[in-house]
Amino acid sequence: MKLRVGLVGMGQDWESRHAPAFRALSDRFQITAICSGVALRAERIAAEFNSVAVDGFRALARREDVDAVMILSPEWYGSLPILAACESSKAIYCAPAFEMGLEEARRVKSRVEEAGVAFMAEFPRRHAAATLRLKELIATRLGNPQYVFCHLRKAVPETHEGNKKSAVRIANRALFELVDWCRYVVSEPVTSVTSVRKNKGDFYGGHYQTVCLDFSQRDHWGSGPLAEISCGHYMPSGWKEAITFRPPAAMQVCCDNGVAFVDLPNSLVWFDDAGRHMESLESERPIGEQMLSLFHRSITSLVRRRNDLEDAYQAIEIVLNAQRSAIEGRRIETELS
Repeated sequence: MKLRVGLVGMGQDWESRHAPAFRALSDRFQITAICSGVALRAERIAAEFNSVAVDGFRALARREDVDAVMILSPEWYGSLPILAACESSKAIYCAPAFEMGLEEARRVKSRVEEAGVAFMAEFPRRHAAATLRLKELIATRLGNPQYVFCHLRKAVPETHEGNKKSAVRIANRALFELVDWCRYVVSEPVTSVTSVRKNKGDFYGGHYQTVCLDFSQRDHWGSGPLAEISCGHYMPSGWKEAITFRPPAAMQVCCDNGVAFVDLPNSLVWFDDAGRHMESLESERPIGEQMLSLFHRSITSLVRRRNDLEDAYQAIEIVLNAQRSAIEGRRIETELS
């Protein structure tokens, strides 16, 4: 079955992730309509994929030749394209699922559930080949995770240097994804959050935050798995050598029977009593193709996929609790069960 999709927005990952995936899976997907705030870009991409540029996401969602709406960039629309897709009973693929507030996310979650449509959020870290292999090792060799460390060190993009709000927005998006990644690896609910945050007031608008997620049972803090996330955009983009100097592993997981070091998308090194094991997963399909294939299966199968919406909602709640913890200087218990 070939799915006819309408694209809303062309995000920063279009050239590197989405366009190659659509070309590789042309037997499963047909782009029939494109809507973007940049009309010339929409027309150029529409011509490349033999589709049409549409003026407005509501008109796109109502088209009879659109089976699913794929939102690849938030632009100025916010959650409105999701609601428009629900009104037209169209399946939804959402790359910017984290870029909304808690109340807005709650309303969107309720509306999607009422519409009964398939919903897939773009979680590239959890669907990466190295993460999937890590989950296999946790189930078979490494045992349950006890400590998880995630480190992200990036430059402030040139277009955002000096723009504090923009730098914070970029950092928050990365933090949402790291929180979801840790939750996916540990596979237990987060019961409390503590955080420290620093916004630098200098010329390049840096931002740094540490977040500790406690997966323990309530009133038994520290007895369960812990995840520590550090997320920083604090170097000018011109400092190329400093940015790439001795980068830490993207994720380190200490389990009952061993430890693993993950670098996305395809590198995994793990240790147990037998010593070191190095795995290169370069032969796996690119992450863009894997996520599109999953979206295709979620629509063509009889089981509607909506768990991603709950995962995105919980990640938003956890990050907002982390912001509150940083402001109030204390542990914040989550409302998650």
